[in-house]
Amino acid sequence: MDFSLDAETEALRQRLRAFITDTVLPLEADPENCNEYEHVKLAVRDRIRKDARAIGIWTPQVSEDWGGMGLPMVAQAALYEEANRSLFGPVMINAAAPDDGNLRLLDTVARPDQKEKWLKPIVAGEVSSSFVMTEPHPGGGSDPGMMLTRAERHGDTWKVFGRKWFISGADIADHFILIARTDPDETNTRKHLTAFLYHRDQPGWRVVRRIENMGPDEHGGVCELEFDGLEIPDENRLMEIGDGLKVTQIRLGPARLTHCMRWLGLAKRCMEIAQDYASYRESFGVRLADRESVQLKLGEVAHDIAIGRLLVMHAAWKLDQGDRARKEISMAKIAVADTLHKAADVAIQINGGRGYSTDTPLEWIYRYARCARLVDGASEVHRMVLARAYAEEGDDFWQWG
Repeated sequence: MDFSLDAETEALRQRLRAFITDTVLPLEADPENCNEYEHVKLAVRDRIRKDARAIGIWTPQVSEDWGGMGLPMVAQAALYEEANRSLFGPVMINAAAPDDGNLRLLDTVARPDQKEKWLKPIVAGEVSSSFVMTEPHPGGGSDPGMMLTRAERHGDTWKVFGRKWFISGADIADHFILIARTDPDETNTRKHLTAFLYHRDQPGWRVVRRIENMGPDEHGGVCELEFDGLEIPDENRLMEIGDGLKVTQIRLGPARLTHCMRWLGLAKRCMEIAQDYASYRESFGVRLADRESVQLKLGEVAHDIAIGRLLVMHAAWKLDQGDRARKEISMAKIAVADTLHKAADVAIQINGGRGYSTDTPLEWIYRYARCARLVDGASEVHRMVLARAYAEEGDDFWQWG
């Protein structure tokens, strides 16, 4: 693949960079712009989103027919990285989790009538969405074969019973994509799940709690949900009965990669802050930037970010070729999650007490970075994926084609 960006993508990237620099980054300096969960207030978000639309960068992942930009994954990689130079950048262009993955999924697999009802309002920024899959023990987490939440069919209606938790965005979402078990006796765990669409206003379910955590929280937090007879019409089933696992694979693969794209932007922001401080801060008559120990730290993180970018772009390119890029995404996920945490840690160390304080966003990024090794599959799970791929492929694991 050619790692240079075409002229159109580069122009978009430069336009987005200017927007983030001039419009979004200044928001971080005023605590009044943030809600109690350390994210940008929805009213501020909605105001700035109008500016994003005005510059023509809005919903990059959705096809043009449904109101998006229809960009390939390689172009999205460049833009998502640029957007997340700011803590608030991705949400301003409708490219933040969990909406990002839900938009992509609905655009890919929903029927036209379902897109009209469930996709278009998210594209328009009128509603938020949530993907409802993970369950508390002994239910399904990284292993969906363990899923216990069940959907029982009664004619043209399904009734849902069960419990979910760590459901991103659920506290403010209006549109939900739910994965539930539809054949409790099915021994083939690849066909025992089905996906459904439901609205916040439907009875038979509730948000039990918004789970407190290290934060900062995405809009809507991570929540525990209870289902006690939620009724979903069969017309709101997504894909076919038994296709629930396929739905999760279609959604989660690219979503893991777009996480990595955004995390690279945050890692680069850490480097910017560290490099800037090291350039003027002196101790014992020597600038930090002139100390070999500091240079080694910055050089190592720069090296790791470059590796992460190559892994992300390779996986994005393979997705654009129609490949599932399963092992490539796992490699990127492991490497970039580690790199983000290292970048934040090194930047805090170089900034000293300033980095540990809230005078910079480094402590925000550091806390956020810790979840990177957990979300969308823990790093250990992705290493298992790679080990299995190597066991099956042998030397072909590294094939050039």
